[in-house]
Amino acid sequence: MTIGPDETGALPLGEQTEWTATVVGAHRLRDDTTVVRLIGEFVPFAAGQSVEVRTPQHPNMVRRLYSALPPSLDGKLEFHVRTLPGGWCSGTIVSDAHPGDEWRISAPAGWLAVEPDATDVVMIADGVGLAPMRALLLDLARREQPPRTHLFVGGRYPRDLYASDMLFLLAGELPWLTVVPVVQDEYDPDLTDPWYEQCRVDIGFRPEEMMPGTIADIPERFGPLDHHQILVCGAAAKVRNTIDQLVAIGAPAEAIRYEGF
Repeated sequence: MTIGPDETGALPLGEQTEWTATVVGAHRLRDDTTVVRLIGEFVPFAAGQSVEVRTPQHPNMVRRLYSALPPSLDGKLEFHVRTLPGGWCSGTIVSDAHPGDEWRISAPAGWLAVEPDATDVVMIADGVGLAPMRALLLDLARREQPPRTHLFVGGRYPRDLYASDMLFLLAGELPWLTVVPVVQDEYDPDLTDPWYEQCRVDIGFRPEEMMPGTIADIPERFGPLDHHQILVCGAAAKVRNTIDQLVAIGAPAEAIRYEGF
């Protein structure tokens, strides 16, 4: 379920409303998290939007996912999928997505976007809520003068920051981007996750570079944020708490765009 104002981005009648794409890579990064890359027909969505997907494992079930790439004419898509409690479709994607699977894509929608005249942007991502923010960052990089952007990405433990190496490199390449990891616990739990161990890399953020707390603590820590455009995406409850805190510190409501799942 998505929270936030509805912008369907509906296409005019008579135009194509469903597209196909083929999985070319399914990279399981955690026991509960997979990055799926596809190539197929061009899908006319906007960076920051989500789309409905149907997979061959559950052809009659619809799952709404955010592309982590902006739209491209060569039909490349990337989805970050995390298992939801009781989520049959997400669990199957994480465990059973394979190269060669054909996905059906439809219904681009959403209102996460950076205004053309924005000069300071704050992006707050919880878990795989990072995906639309990453698409927006890559889209902003195409601008002649990208806005100063702070990306806060949250997780329970450092190991939940599944894309820390990519964000570390991205921040190094984009001088207008600052990335701040946010974790509730500084140290990982004593649990075995073979997928995490297999893809563990040295590139990333050190514990002292991580902000302790949750994404709902960001507004009070970095407020007042009264001249920023603010985007928030993640688990619905955490997004609601974060929006409450933003409003409490006086962030203008018209400057906030948010979606939760």
